[in-house]
Amino acid sequence: MSGAALGLEIVFVFFLALFLLHRYGDFKKQHRLVIVATLLAWYLCFLIVFILPLDVSTTIYNRCKLAVNSSPAESNGSYVTLAPSKQKCFKPWSYIPNGIMPIFWRVVYWTSQFLTWILLPFMQSYARSGGFSITGKIKTALIENAIYYGTYLLIFGAFLIYVAVNPKFNLQWNQLQTIGIAAANTWGLFLLVLLLGYGLVEIPRSHWNGAKRGYLLMKTYFKAAKLMTEKADAEENLEDIMEEVRKVSESIKYNHPLRKCVDTILKKCPTEYQERMGRNMDDYEDFDERQNSYPSEKSLVKLHKQVIYSVQRHRRTQVQWQILLEQAFYLEDVAKNETSATRQFVHTFHSQEPENKIIQYFYTPTVEWYWECLLRPWFYRVLAVVLATFSVIVVWSECTFFSTRPVLSLFAVFIQLAEKTYNYIYIEMACFLTIFFLSICVYSTVFRIRVFNYYYLASHHQTDAYSLLFSGMLFCRLTPPLCLNFLGLTHMDATISHKNTQPTAYTSIMGSMRVLSFIADGFYIYYPMLVVILCIATYFSLGTRCLNLLGFQQFMGDSEMTSDLIDEGKELIRREKRKRQRQEEGENRRREWKERYGNRDDSTRNRVVHTDQKESSFSETNANRSLSKYTRSNGRTERDRIELLQDAEPLDFNADSVNDDPLEAESGRYQPGGRYLSMSRSKIFDDV
Repeated sequence: MSGAALGLEIVFVFFLALFLLHRYGDFKKQHRLVIVATLLAWYLCFLIVFILPLDVSTTIYNRCKLAVNSSPAESNGSYVTLAPSKQKCFKPWSYIPNGIMPIFWRVVYWTSQFLTWILLPFMQSYARSGGFSITGKIKTALIENAIYYGTYLLIFGAFLIYVAVNPKFNLQWNQLQTIGIAAANTWGLFLLVLLLGYGLVEIPRSHWNGAKRGYLLMKTYFKAAKLMTEKADAEENLEDIMEEVRKVSESIKYNHPLRKCVDTILKKCPTEYQERMGRNMDDYEDFDERQNSYPSEKSLVKLHKQVIYSVQRHRRTQVQWQILLEQAFYLEDVAKNETSATRQFVHTFHSQEPENKIIQYFYTPTVEWYWECLLRPWFYRVLAVVLATFSVIVVWSECTFFSTRPVLSLFAVFIQLAEKTYNYIYIEMACFLTIFFLSICVYSTVFRIRVFNYYYLASHHQTDAYSLLFSGMLFCRLTPPLCLNFLGLTHMDATISHKNTQPTAYTSIMGSMRVLSFIADGFYIYYPMLVVILCIATYFSLGTRCLNLLGFQQFMGDSEMTSDLIDEGKELIRREKRKRQRQEEGENRRREWKERYGNRDDSTRNRVVHTDQKESSFSETNANRSLSKYTRSNGRTERDRIELLQDAEPLDFNADSVNDDPLEAESGRYQPGGRYLSMSRSKIFDDV
């Protein structure tokens, strides 16, 4: 099993990152480089989280083996003996051979740092650029990132000059590398504590509120009112941008040098706008540079950028509105079915997507009723209590992990108890649950936050390229300090435990933080205590109240604005529900009409054809000419009757010309002289 666990986790994490990226991104419409870069950033960050418990168990085994094989005289104080010299160490099932983990961590860490500080910021500007060529987009990206890169180069250059001039410092390359890593981790830890303090409170509270049907329904109404405002704003913005595109398309004709740029912009517009602009376009009109003023290429680049943004925003709001409607209808169905005596879940509307037959077989209406109306609220309450317990343990450990005698961090206590018995499965499970919960609290906050319309991770393939790349940057900056914080909570970091023991492979790549003592002994230890203040602020919704005072409507139960938006959203949902009910009733009437009268026409046609065939066969087999004559006359009479029935319009012999189209005289009235005049060109039976 040596290395098998590492290989399995590498494959599993890849498909996990691919699944999440497929949920938020759009593989068909977005650029391949954006998809690859975001997938690589997410994959590396998730990989660090899943592989670190294996590094911990391997390090504990190496410490045991070193303590058993060495005596106190041979060790010379270089390692602390953790077990008696005669105790036998058992190799863990997930043991990774020496030399693999340091190389693995070095490749993963420096690749993620290259992505977050160099490649992803450049690709963000490239994705948002409105240039019409690759060279133009690269030029725009370089100009936008000149200040970003120049600031870091200026700080780094000033630091190098200070070190070179000051004779007290004799830094080597490894120390400079450690300082760079410490600077990046310090920035990441600053952001990590902010996101962690929010997630530790909000995740248990959201699951607890998930058990309240009325709360979820009121919040859905609130979201509907806000989303309708955003949807109307997106439609208005799109109309304005399309009007500008129409003016540019009409002014720049087919033989203008910038016509290719206009065609590129038109391809990004929705189909209905393209057809509308195409009908108003006269390709045979020449342009005259002296008489007309034409937009410049720079203005077309700006217009192209606005078109991409407005179309993406309009499409996203449309999809989110449909998803929110389905959610609101479902919550209303749950509220109605809670008082059902039959204990079978009844949906107001049928699902538009075909359901899996296996799911339909097991997830029957009775099972659905018991889960949605009875079991699910209790499940969410129990899960919320468990998550709240984990949050309390994390907050306590963050405030006490610097204490080594006695050990107050609960995670460190759990790991040290398992280390005494070398129960590697328990060690790996405890480490995995700890770092997984920390990652959920941090990463879920990244998925929830929204910076106006510039950064927003929307599910169902509605996230733009800029937001995907920005999320990759955040993950790459947050994951290394998250792992160091986890190692500090479990006292696996020598900087925290103050023990001269063998470090983990991940800590050895980070280097010794003793080079910057004020960071190692100050910031890394005392700054995580701020998570207590952030948790208290999140519990009392101080951030939500501040945003509400600034004019950003937030869901607050004791606010008059919230009540007004809830009523508005309820009316919007009711209106959409009536609209969908009328559509389904119309479809049902058309289906019933088709089944009733369509089948009757088919049966009449089949009966007539069968009679004709019967008469024909009878006339051929009969030898008597008289009988054959009568049979043929009967067949001829039947065929004449059929032709009369199929004739849609009687012939008008007094008319000047004969109309061959029977539909034009389908509904008319008789006039003197034998004429039938049509009552209206818009047929009165079209609705039927």
